[in-house]
Amino acid sequence: MADAPASNGFPVIDMLHFPAQLPELIKACEENGCFRIVNFDSILPVSLLYEMKAVVTELFELPLEIKQRNVDVIVGSGYKKPGEINSIHEGLGLYDIASSRSVDEFCNQLDATPRQRETIERYAKAVHDLITDIGHKIGEGLGLESVPFEAWPCQFRINKYPFTHDAIGSAGLKTHTDNGFLTIVQDDEILSGLEVMEKSGKFVAVDPCPGALLVTIGDIAVAWSNGRFYNVKHQVVCKEAGIRMSIATFLLGPRETMVEAPPELMDSEHPRLFVPFKFEDFRKTRFFKHSHAGEALDLFRRLAF
Repeated sequence: MADAPASNGFPVIDMLHFPAQLPELIKACEENGCFRIVNFDSILPVSLLYEMKAVVTELFELPLEIKQRNVDVIVGSGYKKPGEINSIHEGLGLYDIASSRSVDEFCNQLDATPRQRETIERYAKAVHDLITDIGHKIGEGLGLESVPFEAWPCQFRINKYPFTHDAIGSAGLKTHTDNGFLTIVQDDEILSGLEVMEKSGKFVAVDPCPGALLVTIGDIAVAWSNGRFYNVKHQVVCKEAGIRMSIATFLLGPRETMVEAPPELMDSEHPRLFVPFKFEDFRKTRFFKHSHAGEALDLFRRLAF
């Protein structure tokens, strides 16, 4: 077993220590809304993290006309050039890494070399296996039968922040919550910038932690857990000059069925807090109402009588 990297103050979940870690996993989802995971090599080798980081660097060096072929499948899923979201943020992505066809199309759009394509395909499968495995462990920790997380779409985004001295103190990505269930973040192992908000309202820096991944809880998990989980707000702030890269994988929500809390999470003392809704309806509500920091959930709360 590899030595666990320094936690930097965040809960650390050791993927080799289950089911013993189940209580700590659920506590992190409820209290922190985020946690680091370590010893996940059997699913996603650490060596593959570095291979993928090298490919991501190469993709951002492509000519603009090639990067712009990475078009949206849903709003916000494709290429975003600097200035569309923020002057110091550039992004590429694909809607569903669980789909081999979508991964293939992403590679085709960007004229990926055979080596790049092979790395992207291996990373897509491994990170999807990892994020669904975490989902199943969360379900187990709540005493639930198997949840079909493998059938949920799984979005993928790679981000580049070309921080300059003039940009120090500026936002690379404004305060937001993620709209899905879970997010795995492969953050930059050298340059800091990511911050998460504690329940007190205080932002805490997520310092580089090589060999670990950060997992965050999104809006869908709040409704699905009947309000038990904490959808952590986070942002990216320029703190020093340099090129910062991150890779994020988002387990979104049910593709066809409704987002609703399982019956096991409700009783007379814990009535249903949210009306059942479709993930796509929620996503559109967030987008069109510009409610990107968890506010959209209030529109789906069940009225008390």
